[in-house]
Amino acid sequence: MEVTYLANNINTINEENGSLSYADDVVAAIAGMAAVEIDGIYSMCGNLGNGIAELLGRKTITKGVKVEVGKEEAAIDLYVIVEYGALIPSVTDRVQSNVKKAVETMTGLRAIEINVHVQGVHVEGSEEKKEEKSDKSKVK
Repeated sequence: MEVTYLANNINTINEENGSLSYADDVVAAIAGMAAVEIDGIYSMCGNLGNGIAELLGRKTITKGVKVEVGKEEAAIDLYVIVEYGALIPSVTDRVQSNVKKAVETMTGLRAIEINVHVQGVHVEGSEEKKEEKSDKSKVK
């Protein structure tokens, strides 16, 4: 089996009976979905482009995921927000394991590097407190 990386971010696997092509976003989507399945992950943390897409009403399942795909391997960076109280090393270990299993099983690529970048901690109820404070300041 031979994997070819094309300029338009589509990888082609040439086999005896034909070829299989998939976009980098496919690997990113698999990794993102596998990451959010883990207890302790509040959400993925996107960049400016993801924020604009969400404002326009388009949800992106590759939010907070960056992939680099080679001939037979993939390197994945995940940007996450964890729940307050979660044991971060345990959560990130489970994320790495689940993402590795999902990507390798579904694509046949070897996930050689899975980096989890914790970008923040979500505290339950913090959004409501911010709204209450802003409402009180408007009354004065």
